[in-house]
Amino acid sequence: MSYIFGAMIALSFLYAVISGNLSQLSSGIPEAATSAVELLISISGMLCMWSGFMRIAKDCGLIDKLARLFAPILKRLYPDVAPESDAFRYISMNISANLLGLGNAATPLGLSAMRELRRINDSDTASDSMVTFVVMNTASIQLIPTTVAALRKSYGSQQPFDILLCVWMTSVTALAVGLISSRIITIFSGRRAWKR
Repeated sequence: MSYIFGAMIALSFLYAVISGNLSQLSSGIPEAATSAVELLISISGMLCMWSGFMRIAKDCGLIDKLARLFAPILKRLYPDVAPESDAFRYISMNISANLLGLGNAATPLGLSAMRELRRINDSDTASDSMVTFVVMNTASIQLIPTTVAALRKSYGSQQPFDILLCVWMTSVTALAVGLISSRIITIFSGRRAWKR
C-alpha cells in the first residue's frame, strides 16, 4: 500500500508541474489537511454518543442474547464447528457486535474466532469455515451505521439516518452474494479448503 500511495502522490505532483497547477497543489494540501481535522472533530461527538449506547448494549448482555439468537443460523453456516466450542461462541459474539455497530468490540472477537478456527483446522490451508467467517466479517450487516450517519450530519444532513433502509438492503445483498459466491467456488473447485 505504501508503494501505491507513494506512486499516487508522485504522479499528482508530476501532473501539477506539467499542467502548471503547482501553486494550486501547494495551497490545496494544507486546506485538505485542515478540512480532514475539522471533519474528524465534527463527527467525533456523534461517534462517542453511539459508542456509549453500544457499550451499554454490550454491558447489559444484549450481545450475548443476540449470539444465542443467531446460533441456529450459524450452525448451518459452520457445520464443522461444534456449537459448544469457543470458536462458535466468538463467531456468534463477533457477528452480534458487528450488527450493533460495535466495531471496536467486534475486532478482538473476530481475531479470537479466527485463532480458534485455525486451531480446529490444524492445516496450512484456510477451511471453509474460515473463508465463510472472513466473508461474513467483511460484509457485516449493521443495524446502526454510526460512521456514515455522523458523516452525513457533519455535511449538513437534517436526517442522517434516513439511509437505514438502503444500508440494510445493500449490506444484506452484499453478504448474500459473498456467501453464495464462496459456496459456489467451493463446490466447483471440488476442494474443502482454500489456499492462503
